Amino acid sequence: MTRIFHLPDLGEGLKEAEIVSWHVAEGDHVVADQPLLSVETDKAVVEVPCPYAGRIARILAREGEVVAVGAPLVAFETEAREDSGTVVGALPERQTEAAPSGARAAPAVRRLAQELGIDLEAVAGTGPGGVVTREDVERAARERARAPKGEPMRGVRRTMARNMERAHREVVPATVCEDADITAWPPGEDVTIRLVRAIAAACRAEPALNAHYLSERDERVLFPYIDLGIAVDTPDGLFVPVLRDIGNRSMEDLRRGLERMKRDVRARAIPPQELKGATITLSNFGTFAGRYAQLVVLPPQVAILGAGRIREAVRAIDGAPKVRRLLPLSLTFDHRAVMGGEAARFLGAVIADLERER
Repeated sequence: MTRIFHLPDLGEGLKEAEIVSWHVAEGDHVVADQPLLSVETDKAVVEVPCPYAGRIARILAREGEVVAVGAPLVAFETEAREDSGTVVGALPERQTEAAPSGARAAPAVRRLAQELGIDLEAVAGTGPGGVVTREDVERAARERARAPKGEPMRGVRRTMARNMERAHREVVPATVCEDADITAWPPGEDVTIRLVRAIAAACRAEPALNAHYLSERDERVLFPYIDLGIAVDTPDGLFVPVLRDIGNRSMEDLRRGLERMKRDVRARAIPPQELKGATITLSNFGTFAGRYAQLVVLPPQVAILGAGRIREAVRAIDGAPKVRRLLPLSLTFDHRAVMGGEAARFLGAVIADLERER
Protein backbone atom coordinates (compact mmCIF):
# COMPACT_ATOMS: atom_id res chain seq x y z
CA MET A 1 0.00 0.00 0.00
CA THR A 2 1.05 3.61 -0.53
CA ARG A 3 1.53 5.65 2.63
CA ILE A 4 2.35 9.33 2.84
CA PHE A 5 4.70 10.65 5.50
CA HIS A 6 4.16 14.29 6.51
CA LEU A 7 6.57 16.77 8.08
CA PRO A 8 6.23 16.20 11.84
CA ASP A 9 6.22 18.89 14.51
CA LEU A 10 9.89 19.06 15.52
CA GLY A 11 9.17 21.05 18.66
CA GLU A 12 8.50 24.41 20.32
CA GLY A 13 6.08 26.12 17.98
CA LEU A 14 7.64 25.04 14.70
CA LYS A 15 5.43 26.06 11.77
CA GLU A 16 7.71 25.28 8.83
CA ALA A 17 11.14 23.99 7.87
CA GLU A 18 13.45 24.07 4.86
CA ILE A 19 14.48 20.82 3.16
CA VAL A 20 18.28 20.77 3.36
CA SER A 21 19.02 17.38 1.82
CA TRP A 22 17.47 14.00 1.12
CA HIS A 23 19.40 10.93 2.27
CA VAL A 24 17.32 8.59 0.08
CA ALA A 25 16.17 8.51 -3.54
CA GLU A 26 13.03 7.29 -5.28
CA GLY A 27 13.13 3.52 -5.61
CA ASP A 28 15.35 2.99 -2.54
CA HIS A 29 14.39 0.33 -0.01
CA VAL A 30 14.62 1.69 3.53
CA VAL A 31 14.30 0.42 7.08
CA ALA A 32 12.70 2.12 10.04
CA ASP A 33 14.81 4.79 11.79
CA GLN A 34 17.45 5.13 9.08
CA PRO A 35 18.15 8.79 8.11
CA LEU A 36 15.47 10.00 5.70
CA LEU A 37 16.20 13.71 5.23
CA SER A 38 17.65 16.77 6.95
CA VAL A 39 15.59 19.91 7.52
CA GLU A 40 16.51 23.33 8.85
CA THR A 41 14.26 24.85 11.49
CA ASP A 42 14.73 28.27 13.11
CA LYS A 43 18.42 27.84 13.81
CA ALA A 44 19.27 24.18 13.72
CA VAL A 45 19.58 21.38 11.17
CA VAL A 46 17.57 18.35 12.26
CA GLU A 47 17.78 14.84 10.86
CA VAL A 48 14.40 13.15 10.34
CA PRO A 49 14.40 9.31 10.43
CA CYS A 50 12.30 6.93 8.33
CA PRO A 51 9.00 6.24 10.14
CA TYR A 52 8.86 2.65 8.86
CA ALA A 53 10.34 0.17 6.38
CA GLY A 54 9.42 0.05 2.72
CA ARG A 55 10.31 1.42 -0.71
CA ILE A 56 10.51 5.12 -1.53
CA ALA A 57 7.76 5.52 -4.13
CA ARG A 58 7.96 9.28 -4.56
CA ILE A 59 9.71 12.26 -2.98
CA LEU A 60 7.21 15.11 -2.67
CA ALA A 61 9.37 18.05 -1.53
CA ARG A 62 12.49 19.39 -3.22
CA GLU A 63 15.77 20.34 -1.55
CA GLY A 64 15.66 24.06 -0.75
CA GLU A 65 11.86 24.08 -0.51
CA VAL A 66 10.20 25.50 2.62
CA VAL A 67 7.34 23.27 3.75
CA ALA A 68 4.77 23.67 6.52
CA VAL A 69 4.33 21.23 9.38
CA GLY A 70 1.92 18.55 8.16
CA ALA A 71 2.92 18.92 4.51
CA PRO A 72 3.56 15.67 2.60
CA LEU A 73 7.23 14.76 2.30
CA VAL A 74 7.47 11.28 0.83
CA ALA A 75 5.29 8.38 -0.33
CA PHE A 76 6.23 4.87 0.82
CA GLU A 77 5.23 1.51 -0.60
CA THR A 78 4.82 -0.79 2.39
CA GLU A 79 3.76 -4.43 2.62
CA ALA A 80 1.79 -4.20 5.82
CA ARG A 81 -0.17 -1.52 7.62
CA GLU A 82 1.71 0.06 10.49
CA ASP A 83 0.40 2.48 13.08
CA SER A 84 2.64 5.47 12.48
CA GLY A 85 0.12 8.28 12.73
CA THR A 86 0.64 9.26 9.09
CA VAL A 87 -2.07 9.80 6.53
CA VAL A 88 -2.70 6.79 4.30
CA GLY A 89 -4.10 6.98 0.80
CA ALA A 90 -3.50 6.66 -2.88
CA LEU A 91 -1.26 9.28 -4.44
CA PRO A 92 -2.52 10.81 -7.68
CA GLU A 93 -0.14 10.89 -10.59
CA ARG A 94 1.55 14.17 -11.38
CA GLN A 95 0.19 15.80 -14.48
CA THR A 96 2.08 18.19 -16.72
CA GLU A 97 0.82 20.31 -19.51
CA ALA A 98 2.93 21.81 -22.21
CA ALA A 99 1.55 24.92 -23.79
CA PRO A 100 3.06 25.62 -27.19
CA SER A 101 4.57 29.05 -27.61
CA GLY A 102 2.51 31.50 -29.63
CA ALA A 103 5.60 33.55 -30.53
CA ARG A 104 6.64 33.57 -34.19
CA ALA A 105 10.18 32.33 -34.73
CA ALA A 106 12.12 30.05 -37.03
CA PRO A 107 12.90 26.51 -35.80
CA ALA A 108 16.60 27.37 -35.33
CA VAL A 109 15.66 30.37 -33.19
CA ARG A 110 13.32 28.21 -31.11
CA ARG A 111 16.15 25.71 -30.50
CA LEU A 112 18.49 28.54 -29.45
CA ALA A 113 15.87 29.92 -27.05
CA GLN A 114 15.43 26.46 -25.53
CA GLU A 115 19.20 26.03 -25.11
CA LEU A 116 19.53 29.43 -23.42
CA GLY A 117 16.39 28.99 -21.31
CA ILE A 118 14.63 31.99 -22.85
CA ASP A 119 10.83 32.19 -22.93
CA LEU A 120 9.97 33.29 -26.47
CA GLU A 121 6.60 34.66 -25.28
CA ALA A 122 8.50 37.25 -23.24
CA VAL A 123 10.75 38.39 -26.11
CA ALA A 124 9.73 41.34 -28.27
CA GLY A 125 10.40 40.35 -31.87
CA THR A 126 12.14 42.89 -34.11
CA GLY A 127 11.87 40.89 -37.32
CA PRO A 128 9.28 41.44 -40.07
CA GLY A 129 5.78 41.24 -38.62
CA GLY A 130 7.13 40.83 -35.08
CA VAL A 131 9.10 37.64 -35.78
CA VAL A 132 11.60 36.83 -33.01
CA THR A 133 15.13 36.74 -34.43
CA ARG A 134 18.32 35.12 -33.22
CA GLU A 135 19.59 38.57 -32.17
CA ASP A 136 16.42 39.10 -30.09
CA VAL A 137 17.02 35.83 -28.21
CA GLU A 138 20.71 36.58 -27.63
CA ARG A 139 19.86 40.09 -26.40
CA ALA A 140 17.29 38.66 -23.97
CA ALA A 141 19.90 36.21 -22.67
CA ARG A 142 22.42 39.04 -22.09
CA GLU A 143 19.83 41.17 -20.28
CA ARG A 144 18.87 38.26 -18.06
CA ALA A 145 22.53 37.62 -17.19
CA ARG A 146 22.97 41.29 -16.15
CA ALA A 147 19.76 41.47 -14.14
CA PRO A 148 20.13 41.19 -10.34
CA LYS A 149 18.79 37.92 -9.00
CA GLY A 150 16.52 37.65 -6.00
CA GLU A 151 17.80 35.52 -3.13
CA PRO A 152 15.14 33.92 -0.94
CA MET A 153 15.70 34.47 2.77
CA ARG A 154 15.95 30.96 4.16
CA GLY A 155 16.82 29.26 7.42
CA VAL A 156 18.87 31.35 9.82
CA ARG A 157 18.66 34.54 7.75
CA ARG A 158 14.88 34.31 7.49
CA THR A 159 14.59 33.77 11.25
CA MET A 160 16.94 36.68 11.94
CA ALA A 161 14.90 38.97 9.66
CA ARG A 162 11.68 38.08 11.43
CA ASN A 163 13.24 38.55 14.86
CA MET A 164 14.62 41.96 13.90
CA GLU A 165 11.23 43.01 12.58
CA ARG A 166 9.60 41.94 15.83
CA ALA A 167 12.21 43.80 17.89
CA HIS A 168 11.71 46.98 15.85
CA ARG A 169 7.96 46.72 16.34
CA GLU A 170 7.97 46.04 20.09
CA VAL A 171 11.07 47.41 21.83
CA VAL A 172 11.65 51.04 22.91
CA PRO A 173 15.47 51.12 22.62
CA ALA A 174 17.94 53.45 24.28
CA THR A 175 21.74 53.22 24.23
CA VAL A 176 24.49 54.40 26.57
CA CYS A 177 28.18 54.24 25.66
CA GLU A 178 31.47 54.44 27.54
CA ASP A 179 35.08 53.18 27.36
CA ALA A 180 36.76 50.75 29.73
CA ASP A 181 40.47 51.37 30.35
CA ILE A 182 42.07 47.91 30.00
CA THR A 183 45.71 49.03 30.04
CA ALA A 184 46.32 46.86 33.11
CA TRP A 185 45.37 43.65 31.33
CA PRO A 186 48.21 41.14 30.91
CA PRO A 187 49.23 40.24 27.32
CA GLY A 188 46.99 37.68 25.61
CA GLU A 189 43.98 38.25 27.85
CA ASP A 190 40.79 36.64 26.49
CA VAL A 191 38.49 39.58 25.72
CA THR A 192 35.28 37.56 25.44
CA ILE A 193 35.81 35.71 28.71
CA ARG A 194 36.54 39.00 30.49
CA LEU A 195 33.34 40.45 29.06
CA VAL A 196 31.38 37.39 30.22
CA ARG A 197 32.75 37.79 33.75
CA ALA A 198 32.04 41.53 33.73
CA ILE A 199 28.42 40.96 32.68
CA ALA A 200 27.99 38.47 35.53
CA ALA A 201 29.34 41.06 37.97
CA ALA A 202 27.06 43.77 36.55
CA CYS A 203 23.97 41.55 36.77
CA ARG A 204 24.70 41.00 40.46
CA ALA A 205 25.12 44.76 40.99
CA GLU A 206 22.06 45.76 38.92
CA PRO A 207 19.66 42.80 38.37
CA ALA A 208 17.15 44.89 36.41
CA LEU A 209 18.92 44.18 33.12
CA ASN A 210 19.03 40.40 33.60
CA ALA A 211 15.31 40.16 32.95
CA HIS A 212 12.48 39.54 30.53
CA TYR A 213 9.67 41.99 29.89
CA LEU A 214 6.29 40.41 29.13
CA SER A 215 4.49 43.29 27.46
CA GLU A 216 1.19 41.47 27.10
CA ARG A 217 1.01 41.22 30.91
CA ASP A 218 2.93 44.41 31.81
CA GLU A 219 5.21 42.13 33.80
CA ARG A 220 8.96 42.08 34.39
CA VAL A 221 10.64 38.77 35.28
CA LEU A 222 13.97 39.03 37.14
CA PHE A 223 16.15 35.91 36.94
CA PRO A 224 18.19 34.45 39.83
CA TYR A 225 20.63 32.97 37.27
CA ILE A 226 22.39 34.49 34.22
CA ASP A 227 22.05 32.69 30.89
CA LEU A 228 24.11 34.73 28.46
CA GLY A 229 23.36 34.72 24.74
CA ILE A 230 26.52 35.27 22.70
CA ALA A 231 26.12 36.50 19.13
CA VAL A 232 28.17 34.38 16.71
CA ASP A 233 28.50 35.53 13.10
CA THR A 234 28.54 32.83 10.39
CA PRO A 235 28.16 32.87 6.58
CA ASP A 236 24.67 31.41 7.06
CA GLY A 237 23.54 34.15 9.43
CA LEU A 238 23.64 35.17 13.07
CA PHE A 239 23.48 32.48 15.74
CA VAL A 240 22.98 33.33 19.42
CA PRO A 241 23.82 30.23 21.48
CA VAL A 242 23.41 30.45 25.24
CA LEU A 243 26.19 30.11 27.81
CA ARG A 244 24.38 28.91 30.91
CA ASP A 245 24.65 30.10 34.53
CA ILE A 246 27.71 32.28 33.95
CA GLY A 247 27.62 33.71 37.47
CA ASN A 248 28.43 30.37 39.10
CA ARG A 249 31.20 29.07 36.83
CA SER A 250 34.96 29.51 36.87
CA MET A 251 36.68 31.37 34.05
CA GLU A 252 38.30 28.14 32.87
CA ASP A 253 34.94 26.38 32.78
CA LEU A 254 33.44 29.32 30.89
CA ARG A 255 36.34 29.22 28.42
CA ARG A 256 35.79 25.51 27.72
CA GLY A 257 32.04 26.03 27.37
CA LEU A 258 32.53 28.96 24.99
CA GLU A 259 34.94 27.02 22.74
CA ARG A 260 32.63 24.01 22.61
CA MET A 261 29.69 26.27 21.77
CA LYS A 262 31.58 27.95 18.90
CA ARG A 263 32.62 24.56 17.47
CA ASP A 264 29.03 23.34 17.54
CA VAL A 265 27.82 26.49 15.78
CA ARG A 266 30.46 26.23 13.05
CA ALA A 267 29.56 22.57 12.51
CA ARG A 268 25.82 23.37 12.58
CA ALA A 269 25.53 20.73 15.30
CA ILE A 270 24.33 22.85 18.21
CA PRO A 271 21.16 21.44 19.84
CA PRO A 272 18.08 23.67 19.31
CA GLN A 273 17.53 24.00 23.07
CA GLU A 274 20.94 25.67 23.38
CA LEU A 275 19.69 28.57 21.25
CA LYS A 276 16.82 29.42 23.57
CA GLY A 277 16.27 31.06 26.92
CA ALA A 278 18.94 33.78 27.07
CA THR A 279 18.34 36.31 29.85
CA ILE A 280 20.78 38.91 28.43
CA THR A 281 23.04 39.06 25.33
CA LEU A 282 26.64 39.96 24.44
CA SER A 283 27.81 41.08 20.97
CA ASN A 284 31.59 41.31 20.61
CA PHE A 285 31.37 43.03 17.21
CA GLY A 286 34.74 44.73 17.68
CA THR A 287 36.49 41.56 16.53
CA PHE A 288 35.49 42.74 13.02
CA ALA A 289 35.20 46.55 13.12
CA GLY A 290 33.38 49.39 14.78
CA ARG A 291 33.64 51.35 17.99
CA TYR A 292 30.07 51.90 19.22
CA ALA A 293 26.71 50.58 18.05
CA GLN A 294 22.98 50.95 18.53
CA LEU A 295 22.28 47.27 19.08
CA VAL A 296 18.99 45.40 18.77
CA VAL A 297 17.32 44.03 21.89
CA LEU A 298 15.46 40.83 21.09
CA PRO A 299 12.32 40.59 23.23
CA PRO A 300 11.51 39.39 25.79
CA GLN A 301 15.10 40.25 26.81
CA VAL A 302 15.65 43.82 27.96
CA ALA A 303 19.38 44.41 27.34
CA ILE A 304 22.34 43.67 25.08
CA LEU A 305 25.96 44.73 25.68
CA GLY A 306 28.23 45.37 22.69
CA ALA A 307 32.02 45.59 22.70
CA GLY A 308 33.79 47.54 19.95
CA ARG A 309 37.33 47.37 18.61
CA ILE A 310 40.07 47.95 21.20
CA ARG A 311 42.16 51.03 20.42
CA GLU A 312 44.90 53.14 21.91
CA ALA A 313 44.20 56.75 22.85
CA VAL A 314 45.83 59.53 24.85
CA ARG A 315 44.15 60.29 28.16
CA ALA A 316 44.99 62.60 31.03
CA ILE A 317 46.17 60.49 33.99
CA ASP A 318 47.00 62.47 37.14
CA GLY A 319 47.27 65.58 35.00
CA ALA A 320 49.71 64.06 32.49
CA PRO A 321 48.94 62.68 29.00
CA LYS A 322 49.36 58.92 28.74
CA VAL A 323 48.58 56.34 26.07
CA ARG A 324 45.89 53.93 27.27
CA ARG A 325 44.19 50.84 25.81
CA LEU A 326 40.45 51.42 25.61
CA LEU A 327 37.60 48.99 25.05
CA PRO A 328 34.47 50.80 23.74
CA LEU A 329 31.18 49.57 25.20
CA SER A 330 27.59 50.10 24.05
CA LEU A 331 24.64 49.08 26.20
CA THR A 332 21.25 49.07 24.50
CA PHE A 333 18.21 48.47 26.71
CA ASP A 334 14.44 48.36 26.44
CA HIS A 335 13.32 51.60 28.06
CA ARG A 336 9.88 50.13 28.77
CA ALA A 337 11.39 47.89 31.44
CA VAL A 338 14.73 49.50 32.34
CA MET A 339 15.28 52.99 33.74
CA GLY A 340 18.22 55.10 32.63
CA GLY A 341 19.77 54.99 36.08
CA GLU A 342 19.62 51.20 36.15
CA ALA A 343 21.33 51.02 32.75
CA ALA A 344 24.05 53.47 33.81
CA ARG A 345 24.75 51.55 37.02
CA PHE A 346 24.94 48.30 35.05
CA LEU A 347 27.42 49.78 32.56
CA GLY A 348 29.46 51.22 35.41
CA ALA A 349 29.68 47.79 37.04
CA VAL A 350 30.82 46.25 33.73
CA ILE A 351 33.56 48.85 33.42
CA ALA A 352 34.70 48.42 37.01
CA ASP A 353 35.16 44.68 36.52
CA LEU A 354 36.92 45.10 33.16
CA GLU A 355 39.38 47.62 34.59
CA ARG A 356 40.65 45.11 37.16
CA GLU A 357 44.03 43.61 36.27
CA ARG A 358 42.73 40.06 36.86
